[in-house]
Formats: sequence, structure tokens, C-alpha cells
Amino acid sequence: MATLRNRQNATTPEVEQQPSSSNNNNNAKATVPKEKSDPMIYIIFLSLLFDLLAFTIILPLLPSLLEYYRVNDSSGLYASLTTRVRWFQQLLGAPDRYLSVLFGGLLGSMFSFLQFLASPIVGSLSDYYGRKPVLLMCASGIALSYLIWACSSNFALFVLARIVGGISKGNISLCMSVITDVSSVRTRGRGMALVGVAFSLGFILGPMIGAMFAIFSNKTAGGGAWFVLPSLLALGLALGDVLLLIFCLRETLPQEKRAREISSALSYGLQLLNVSSIFRFAAIKNVLRKDIQALRTIGLIYFMYLFLYSGLEFTVTFLMYHKFGYTSMDQAKMFLTTGIVMTLLQGSVVRRLPETKIKSYAIFSLYLIVPAFILVGLAENSRMLYAGMILFAISTAFAVTCLTTLVSKYGNDDQKGSVLGIFRSLGALARALGPVVGSIAFWCVGSKITYITGGLLLVYPAFALQRARI
Repeated sequence: MATLRNRQNATTPEVEQQPSSSNNNNNAKATVPKEKSDPMIYIIFLSLLFDLLAFTIILPLLPSLLEYYRVNDSSGLYASLTTRVRWFQQLLGAPDRYLSVLFGGLLGSMFSFLQFLASPIVGSLSDYYGRKPVLLMCASGIALSYLIWACSSNFALFVLARIVGGISKGNISLCMSVITDVSSVRTRGRGMALVGVAFSLGFILGPMIGAMFAIFSNKTAGGGAWFVLPSLLALGLALGDVLLLIFCLRETLPQEKRAREISSALSYGLQLLNVSSIFRFAAIKNVLRKDIQALRTIGLIYFMYLFLYSGLEFTVTFLMYHKFGYTSMDQAKMFLTTGIVMTLLQGSVVRRLPETKIKSYAIFSLYLIVPAFILVGLAENSRMLYAGMILFAISTAFAVTCLTTLVSKYGNDDQKGSVLGIFRSLGALARALGPVVGSIAFWCVGSKITYITGGLLLVYPAFALQRARI
């Protein structure tokens, strides 16, 4: 923490601490140059954009892929897993036409659970080996997963591709660590906002590309040739990310700031098998007690937010189809609208938030999600549904970025990767549990109770953050 405090003090202009005449103050302030962001932040932005475009291409193809493997799987894995998913579907009372949606949701939960396991371990290894080599390892693993997908003539290979991809997804937390390495207190918020912009652009453009393949590809082509082209496109983007990191990214964690022993990193990874230790940030040592308490508070708030968020995110497609009769095009328009709102806010407002306002905007965003959930639950027409989803997008644009910026202030220089790795793991765990719980609630008690209850529950993290001394 000493290094962090020194950096913060160094970026505070002396004119604020010295009494002087108003003219002298004005002249002094005029001479303080605006602090520029490190170019590595923009390299990370491009890396994330490549990664997220490749990742989201597959999303609209999943129903067709599952149908293809239902008919053509030679490994027998699909039939075995379908039996278990059908039992889950019958338990919920969901109609047969949503069997593939539930199955896809379970696959998505598996991916997030693997990411939950991998992120903090990758973060701790980067604290010892440096950011660049570990980030390259993750990017290479992601590229390998798309290569396996391109070759997946049976469902077992496709599942293997998802497993490799999930294990390699620690790159997101590493990108945040790089931004923290090269940012001061003043510029960190801008860097974290660019991460949000990359997510928004990726989730706008990637599904559109995937939807084009879903509409225009020849799904009757022999040997599954219809999904080879999008998988190769994803592979090309992933390889482009690898080349970008090799030639453009510099190492941002100097040798003198790294963890001294690899054994401490391995010990840290083993601790993360205990979920309670992640919530307690038990692996973060030698920091002030109040800083640990702040990490625990922010981590719990983040988990609760994303747990409820991912439940809505997964089940809202059921709501649009089941209650409003939306077609795929109608749903695409909805997600395009929310994506544009998020991108505009993150690109113009969030990235310019001063460090002193981060907590205030985080509180605002968490309170804003409450009426968003309630409006979606009460919606009886498209206008009301759009209003709820736009509030949802505004909240999302601020919440994750602001909470990430808050948590990135804590920990010593050789612990930043571990802190953000744990933080990212809490998010991955929330995303692994949220869709399953959201589906159960949706089909057992209906959409209205599910979304209203979710909104009311989100009052707690907003209130907790408001009361927290961080």
C-alpha cells in the first residue's frame, strides 16, 4: 500500500495544499498538464475487442450447433447429457421447445465455472512470471479452443473446445491487471471504462456476425461444414490477438515488483479451491485490516450484483419469446439497443469519471438496477419492457467498471493480479450460478415474481456500498 499511496500523493498537485492568492492559484492550475493514459491501455482494449468478438460469434449459433450434434454426434455424449438435461427440464416444468436453451445454459454455466477456477490462479502466476507471458499463454489457449471447435466432428470435441476456452479465460482479469499496472489513480477509471467499451462493442458486433452465419450458412452441408467457417473466423481473430500481444504489448510488471517465490503463487491457487476463502480474500496478506474489509465488501457486492444480473440476462430471452412473442429479429433489436446505450455511456461518460466520483456512480448504478428489474417484471407491453432494459443497460455501463476501479486500488504492487483475479473469479462464480437459479425461479414462480424479487434483493448491495467506508 505504501507504493500506491506514494503514487497517489505524487499525482496530487501541490497547489491544492498551499494557500495563495486566487491569481496564483489560477496560474498554478493552468500549468498542471492533463495526465495522459499509457499507450498499453489501448493495446489491451484492442486485445479484448479481438477476444470478445471471437467469443460472441458462437452465441447465436448455439441452437443450430446443438441440433446438429443431436443428430450427428458419434461420441454418444450428447445423448447421455440430454437425458440429464431433460430431467432438469421436467423438474422445472419447462416446455419441450426450451430443452436446447436449458442445455445451452448449463454449458454456459460450465464455461463460467471453469473461468471461476482459472482466473485467480492465472492472476497469481502473473504476479510471479509477469503479465505478458501469462497473457500470451491464455490467448494461445483460447486460439486452440477455436481450432478444436473447427475440428469438432462430434459433440465430445465441441465440449472439449469449451473446456479449453473456459480454462484459458483468465485473460480478462490479466488485462485489468495490466491497466492497473500502467495507470495512476487519475487515469485508472479511464482504462477500466475502455474495458467496458470493449465488452459492449464485442457483444454488439460479435452476435451480429454470428447471426449472419446462422441465417445464411448452409446448415445441410455434409460433414458439418456450415460451422467451420465461423469457427475459423473466431480462430483468425484469436490469432490476431496473439500477434498483437507478441509485438505490441510490453511487460508492465517490473521484476522488482513481482512475487518473490513461485511456491507462494501455487499455495495461493490451492487456497482458491475453498470458496469461502475467495469471499474473504484470504490469499491477500500484509495489507491493512481496513483494506481487507474493503475488499470483502466490494467482492460481496459484486457477486450479488452479477448473480442477479446473469439470471436476468439468461432468462430475458425466455420472457421476450414466451410473454411478448418476440422473433429472433425482435430480440436482436432489443440487445442492439441496450448495447448501443452501454457503449455510448462507457465511451463518453464512464471513462472520464474522476477518481473521487467512482464510488458515487457505483452506488447510483446499483440503485438504478432496482427499478429496471421491477419494470421488466411488470411489463405488459414492449414500451415498458424497453424502458426496463434501457435502465438495465445504463446501470450495467457504470456498475462493473466502477466496482472494478474501486477494487483495483487495494493490494501491494505484487498483489494486483491476485486481487483482480479473485474479483474476476467472484464474477465468474456468480455467472455460473445465476442462469441456473434464474431458470428455476422463472419456470417455478413466473417472470413477474422473479424480476421483482431480484430488484428488491439488489437494494442490499447498493445500501451496503453506500454505507461502506472505502
